[in-house]
Formats: sequence, structure tokens, C-alpha cells
Amino acid sequence: MKIYSVYDKEFKPYGKVIEGYDTAELIDAMNKIELPESGVAYEPFIESLEDCAIFGELSDRAYGGMPVELGMCWGRNTKLNCLEYHKDSEINIGAGDFVLLLALMSDIEDGKLDTGKVKAFRAPAGVAVEVYETALHYAPCHVDADEGFRVAVVLPRGTNTAAPSITAANEEDKMLWARNKWLLAHPESGEAADGAYIGLTGENIDIA
Repeated sequence: MKIYSVYDKEFKPYGKVIEGYDTAELIDAMNKIELPESGVAYEPFIESLEDCAIFGELSDRAYGGMPVELGMCWGRNTKLNCLEYHKDSEINIGAGDFVLLLALMSDIEDGKLDTGKVKAFRAPAGVAVEVYETALHYAPCHVDADEGFRVAVVLPRGTNTAAPSITAANEEDKMLWARNKWLLAHPESGEAADGAYIGLTGENIDIA
């Protein structure tokens, strides 16, 4: 699978690099958090990361004063497994280089997305990457299995916490997996086994 850079023109439909942020303090705080023994961990907000000066800057500048959360996704991963979206942009900052597997909401047809539409993009360490609302994404992939990945995740406050209790009235309602999180799972994923909406067809991409 070809892996593009977030600086390549192919990334433009999915997001952009945002400049003018000092990420050094945040990366230092991220690196103090141990990798899980296996798989991937995620926390929507982590106090030691939100204590960093960049937290207020991202709220005020990147989100125009909206309340945000600063958490992290970290571990080791090379597979697609699922794709999700939120009703807003997400900002990712890696302590090291990492790879995002992305698709477009416009590629969803009748509640399904063919994984052949997915593209891979490598982001350099310390660079703030905005992933647009219209871009489907999920857990990052590591570049080096020994190093794993640590990726800060910035979203509106409350995202990825407990989902509201609703009665599905349309196809999108069936995808709601957490607060402000709509999820399309691959049949082979653990999320599908846990009851997530199966919305991915084709190969469960593995960049390894």
C-alpha cells in the first residue's frame, strides 16, 4: 500500500497541517506515559497532557474558544479494523512519526464503505495535523514496532465518552458508538464482535 505524506497534495481532501504550535512540552509529557503491553490504549482526556500550555492554545486558536479535550491514543497497531467520524475536526500530534488510514464520508454508500477507498498518510513527529470532519479515521499505525506510537488527540470536550441512549431512526443512528463518535467496523474487528455496526467491506488493511 502506498503511504503518502501529510504534506502531499493527496492529503488535501482529508485534512491539513496546522502551524504555529510549540509541541515540545506536550511530546515530553506523552513520552512519560508507558506503552500498553499489547494492542492500543485510548483516553479522551489525560491530566498531564492538559496541563501543557498548548492545551489552552488549541482551544482558543484551533477551535476558536470551544471547550476541548486533550487525550492520547498509544500502543502498537498496523491494521485498519474500523473507521470513525465526528461532527468536527480532530487534531493529532505524534511523539514520533505515525501513519493514518483515512477515507472520505462521501465514499459511504448505503451505509457501507469499501476499504479499497482507504489511503495511508505518514505524519512526522511533533507536527499538528488536522483531520477534517468529512474524513474517516481510527487508531493510528506505528512506523517502528519497537517504538510503537503515541498520538495526542484533540476533540470537543466530551467526545468519545458514553453514548446517549437512542432509538435508531436511520442508518447513521445505527453507527453511533460513543458520544460524538460514529463507527463503521470491519467484520474481523474486535469492535464488530462487541456489537459495533459492520460498515466496512473488503480487506481489513494491514500496512505491515
